Amino acid sequence: MSPILEVQNLTHIYSVGTPFEHTALEDVSFSVKRGEFVGIIGHTGSGKSTLMQHLNGLLKPTAGHVILDGKDIWTDKAVTRQARFRVGLVFQYPEYQLFEETVYKDIAFGPKNMGLNADEIDRRVREAAGFVGITEEQLEMSPFDLSGGQKRRVAIAGVIAMEPEVLILDEPTAGLDPAGRGEILRNIEDYRKARNATVMMVSHSMNDVARLTDRLIVLNGSHLAMDGTPDEVFSRAEELLEMGLDIPEITQVFLNLKKAGLDVPAVYTMEQAVAALKGGIIRA
Repeated sequence: MSPILEVQNLTHIYSVGTPFEHTALEDVSFSVKRGEFVGIIGHTGSGKSTLMQHLNGLLKPTAGHVILDGKDIWTDKAVTRQARFRVGLVFQYPEYQLFEETVYKDIAFGPKNMGLNADEIDRRVREAAGFVGITEEQLEMSPFDLSGGQKRRVAIAGVIAMEPEVLILDEPTAGLDPAGRGEILRNIEDYRKARNATVMMVSHSMNDVARLTDRLIVLNGSHLAMDGTPDEVFSRAEELLEMGLDIPEITQVFLNLKKAGLDVPAVYTMEQAVAALKGGIIRA
């Protein structure tokens, strides 16, 4: 199966030729399959936000290419515009970008910009609202009368209503309580499964990315440091710690056991830990 999204030797330099010149990304390459759930992790300043903004054409590469479904998104203006609908981007704290009189109008904003007719806009608004748990009654409310978690769901629905093939989210659960975090993550997974959409999620929660993703991309100092399954990435826990990143809590427990002289496997979920204990594979 050909990838839905490819990043080829991507480099981005801010303020070229000035005293403020800064390389945010350097020679980054990877590809993503349709329907894949990919986590993006890295310390502050590693290039995560810059990478995200390249994937739907908000930033243009200094060098390299972003390929969507076989075509460079910077081929011409029409292709770039379509890429911004096909690759949906949800920024951190998106609820601060709500501005319409009603929840319905806020969710409808993106589909209207796509030039869709009223019936199609209505279908998309109501379907997107259903994905994120927004009720018919809430559609007629002002978004500013909703709770923080509800506002977050409205903002995500506004992107989902464009029915992107690739959904990119920057810390979608930041600032939410555990119940709200769980609801948002379920909403995202429901959309991925219903549409066979690709999801790419930036997160500082190693427990979330370990549990949910098929694959992890690790950025460090503007470079791609690791690219593999959670099993492959978290088996290199000490390297992640040296980069200033957290690791799943259970991975830290088993790493401490290893440092104490026990022969233990690398685990990143509680289920793996239980299996290791039951299987008797932990030895002194």
